[in-house]
Amino acid sequence: MIAIKTSEEMKIMAEGGKILARVMGELEKKVRPGVTTKELDRLAESLIFKYGGKCSFKGYSGYPACLCTSINEEIVHAVPSDRILKNGDIISLDLGVFYKGYHSDMAITLAVGKISSEVKKLMEVTEKALEVGIKEVESGKRFGDISYAIQNYVESQGFSVVRDLCGHGIGRNLHEDPEILNYGKKGTGPKLAEGMVFCLEPMVTKGDWRIKKSQDGFGFSTQDGSLSAHFEYTLAIIQNRVKILTVL
Repeated sequence: MIAIKTSEEMKIMAEGGKILARVMGELEKKVRPGVTTKELDRLAESLIFKYGGKCSFKGYSGYPACLCTSINEEIVHAVPSDRILKNGDIISLDLGVFYKGYHSDMAITLAVGKISSEVKKLMEVTEKALEVGIKEVESGKRFGDISYAIQNYVESQGFSVVRDLCGHGIGRNLHEDPEILNYGKKGTGPKLAEGMVFCLEPMVTKGDWRIKKSQDGFGFSTQDGSLSAHFEYTLAIIQNRVKILTVL
C-alpha cells in the first residue's frame, strides 16, 4: 500500500531533504585522490548530526556505516573502508537522513581526478536518466511510464539499466511501497497521485546489467566488472507537480 503524505509531512521531509543535500554538497568538495572512503563516512555522520538529523542507513539491516561509497564496478551499498581513492576512479555516494521522524535519500556519482570521455558519458547519461524519469512524474501517470522512459533513454545511449535493484517509496520508513523499476512498460503499475513521496534512482552500467553481491556482504557490483553510476533524488507530488526534496 502506497502511503499518502499530508502537507505537513511533506514539509518536514523537505526540511530533511535540504539537510541531506547540504551534507552531500560538503562531501562532494572532499572527493579527491588520496582520501579514504572511511574519512568521507565520518564527515557525513558528523555533518548530519550537526544539522539536527540522524543517519538513515547506519544499523539498517545491519549496515555498519552512515554513507555508502561505491567505487567503479560497485553499484550500491558498498561499506566505507580504508580504501584510498585514486585518480581516474568514479565513486557513487548514497546517503540517507532521518529528520523529525521521516527519511530522505539521495545519491550522486563523482569523478576522482581526471576520467576518460567514455566514463564521463556514463555519468552524464545516468544523471540525465534521472531527469528523464522526473519529467514523467505527474498525477494520473503510472510508475511504469517512469520506468519505461528511464530504460528507453539509457539503452538508446548504449548503456544498460540494473534490473535487480530499484527506486522506492519513502517516509516514516526508509523503504516503502512502491518499488520503482528502472525498466518497464508504459501504462503499467500504480497511478501517481498527490501526496506520494518516493525515490527515483537509475543505476546504469557500461556493460551488462547483471549484478553480484560484493565481498563486504552489503554492496552489489556488476557481474562483468564494468563501471557503474548511480543518481537518486527524493521527490514529492505537490499540487500536481513534482518537487525535488533533495536538490543540491
